Amino acid sequence: MFNSIGIPGLIIILVIILILFGPSKLPKLGRSIGESMKNFKDSTKDIMDDDEINQDEKATKENK
Repeated sequence: MFNSIGIPGLIIILVIILILFGPSKLPKLGRSIGESMKNFKDSTKDIMDDDEINQDEKATKENK
């Protein structure tokens, strides 16, 4: 994903983010993005686990 952007592109993106949000809000922004990604990952894991349980239940019902 970042291979096509390159180092100069990343620097430009970081400078724009710094200008938009300011240095005092960057840690809060990073923390909230990290928490959002963690919640999304946990939610998708729960959904995948539920799908596996449902498939196992269907398989046991078909075998009976």
